[in-house]
Amino acid sequence: MADQSALTTTSNKSVYSSIQSFESAQRIAASLADSALVPNAYRGQAGLPNCIVAIEIANRMGMSPFQVMQNLNVIHGRPSWSSQFIIGLIQGCGRFESFSYSEKADSCQCLAILKTTGEQVSGPKITLDMAKREGWTKNTKWSTMPQTMLRYRAASAFGRFYIPDLILGIQSVEENEVIDAEVTVAPEPTESKLDKVAEILAPKTEPQHVPEPKPEPKPETFTDVVVEADDFF
Repeated sequence: MADQSALTTTSNKSVYSSIQSFESAQRIAASLADSALVPNAYRGQAGLPNCIVAIEIANRMGMSPFQVMQNLNVIHGRPSWSSQFIIGLIQGCGRFESFSYSEKADSCQCLAILKTTGEQVSGPKITLDMAKREGWTKNTKWSTMPQTMLRYRAASAFGRFYIPDLILGIQSVEENEVIDAEVTVAPEPTESKLDKVAEILAPKTEPQHVPEPKPEPKPETFTDVVVEADDFF
């Protein structure tokens, strides 16, 4: 029993709370991965681990794994909630009254009243100027539907402040789309590349002149020897 607890978590809601819970989650995940109704990231053998993670999140949030799968996307390798889902959590969690948007042509801010205290709370004010300065407008939807994008950003910011336990610290799709910094690498000049190639191919030492070998004397043969007649007498 001690060995088993060392491999699992202490939360009873977690699929990792026991070996039995994990095995049950695997069976559920296998059935979900075979469904054509789940997003591509959860299908087939490759999507099986994602299904288990979705079940884990669903257990912690007290909702259906299918609901989590439909609203949890993977952007740049990060799990990301759809903004509509975050808005639904804010409106459906029962903690607020009169959730609304304070909007202008170039800004949006979420407002609500806490049921426990009657206090009005507000999220950060999101403006088009802020979106431009932060680089969010790289997404073309900012030019085609700016008011919708302002709402999504305002709702995501409100959720991070007032329901972080419900969104589990997971950011929205719009937030993760631009979270990676762009790094531009200047191309190396062509001349330097050619110089490097020439340096590699160049001989390490100065070439030495090698003299051509002198021809060896041809050995004499009998026919080459001239014998004068006087030698015989």
